[in-house]
Amino acid sequence: MGNREALLVGAKACLREKGYDRSSIRDIATAAGVSSAAIGYHYGSREALLNQALFEILDEWGDAMGRALVPDADGSTERDFARMWQSLIDDFAAHPDLWLASVELFMQAQRQPGLRTALAGGTAQGRRGMAAILEGVPEDQVPEHTVRSIGSVQLALMSGLMIQHLSDPATAPTAEEVLVGLRALAKFAN
Repeated sequence: MGNREALLVGAKACLREKGYDRSSIRDIATAAGVSSAAIGYHYGSREALLNQALFEILDEWGDAMGRALVPDADGSTERDFARMWQSLIDDFAAHPDLWLASVELFMQAQRQPGLRTALAGGTAQGRRGMAAILEGVPEDQVPEHTVRSIGSVQLALMSGLMIQHLSDPATAPTAEEVLVGLRALAKFAN
């Protein structure tokens, strides 16, 4: 593994252990086993490296989530949906550091126009990915209106649930409560 790849691996480890704001150049270089100067040489800045590392972590997570949520052979959509929510909640509990780092990224994007643009692209990809998972089709086959409706709402619900789990995991909704709430809300949309 070259220095560039080692830095990316080190940055991912630091994001998981320390979060975005607390991962210093020294921390990343130490985790990567390379000189601090290598960060500037390969990525330009600490922020650029951390941004790329976090985007890659979230992309890897999205790919893993898509593979994990392959529908059951019996085609039980409701059970698949419940399983998806439980999987998300389990992931929030298992990796709160990752999800906190993603929230930190949104905060950083408010001060960095280039990051905001990249984050907007990642959010659009997240909407499309969520819609594809729910529709059970490849991402390139999801119509734009489905991305804008189902994908957007699913991503909003997921983000809100993540915030609740980060702030107070003991009282955050369970997967069953999410489903009960969605059924109750559906009556207002008719």
